[in-house]
Amino acid sequence: MLLAVDVGNTNVTIALFDGDRLVADWRVTSYRERTADEMAVELRDLFELRGIELAVVSGVVIASVVPTINPALVEASRRYLKCEPVMVGPGVKTSVKVRYENPRDVGADRIANALAAYTKYGGPIVVIDFGTAVTYDAINAGGDYLGGAISPGIEISLDALISHTAMLRRVEPIAPDSVIGRNTITAIQSGLVWGFVAQVEGMVKRMVDELGGSARVVATGGQAALVAGLTHVIEATDPLLTLEGLRLIYAQNSDEGAR
Repeated sequence: MLLAVDVGNTNVTIALFDGDRLVADWRVTSYRERTADEMAVELRDLFELRGIELAVVSGVVIASVVPTINPALVEASRRYLKCEPVMVGPGVKTSVKVRYENPRDVGADRIANALAAYTKYGGPIVVIDFGTAVTYDAINAGGDYLGGAISPGIEISLDALISHTAMLRRVEPIAPDSVIGRNTITAIQSGLVWGFVAQVEGMVKRMVDELGGSARVVATGGQAALVAGLTHVIEATDPLLTLEGLRLIYAQNSDEGAR
């Protein structure tokens, strides 16, 4: 079976695939200072919760935006899973033509998203990944990755607001019933959540216009469900989109594919 690992700045998402069938998935907190042994212990415990043995893993594919953790990930894969991992990056086949000025600058997770979105939904398509940062990615009708936009995510926007003001406090990032807040808590929530929804709607409109006026829109990432439920511009939420993209990339870089 194939173990797919997507390392983000806040969370690590993990999936186990048997061919193209999802067997299990997990989400854990990202820790930048982890040893290979610690990672193996956590992975073993996660597998045990689902009654799965580590020995079923026959392939590993990794996308990471946290370079400092990569050596430990590779070591854990080699030592405990007996697999040479496919690290998504320069030199790895993806079948995605990247039209960025410097293709090496595009994060591995964004390429995985582009491949999975185009494979599942066709193009042109806009992919919004709601993580620590929010990325907007544009894929044309031929599946080429054109580029996109990057903005602060909901949580770090809230962090910045609280850390730079003397009298505002942390609130739960949920949408109040009214955009017009009647107290400080709902006023912050309105600016944070409804302001974010307005950003998404504006960015989607501009991006779709540049794609010719028509494109599908899919969302993924930790906050995708929150925002997608508040706007009509997002057609579908796909929480495992990045991991699906990693499965497809692994199949292109392994003689056996994802067994």
